[in-house]
Amino acid sequence: MPSSVTAVAAAPSEAARAHFAASFTFETDCWDVHDALAKGADFVLLDVRSPALYAAGHVPGAISLPHGKITAHRMSAWPQGTLFVTYCAGPHCNGAARGALRLAELGLPVKLMAGGITGWLDEGFALATGEIS
Repeated sequence: MPSSVTAVAAAPSEAARAHFAASFTFETDCWDVHDALAKGADFVLLDVRSPALYAAGHVPGAISLPHGKITAHRMSAWPQGTLFVTYCAGPHCNGAARGALRLAELGLPVKLMAGGITGWLDEGFALATGEIS
């Protein structure tokens, strides 16, 4: 009897390749964000959680912009074509996806940082603390 893993056949290799290749256009991971920030990021990292959660601990270099506050007016502060990367608490939180959706609806390039704060900490990276300046 097949297990719940094998009961549904795996996708054909070409379909799997297309799916996994496309996933990199939608998200990045904590390690790559950390590495890019250390080298001088070519994107804007947005912490889309509440200001209180941002103050308690955020990715160093991230800008606090709760997903509900993402507007065309606010985003006009950055040059056209700027890539935004959103994150929230972690895989149990959909705030990063909500922020990414708002940015995409504004016609802006966006990716999610998979794992959010939980993933960042799991990688052993430190958080910054403090109020929004």
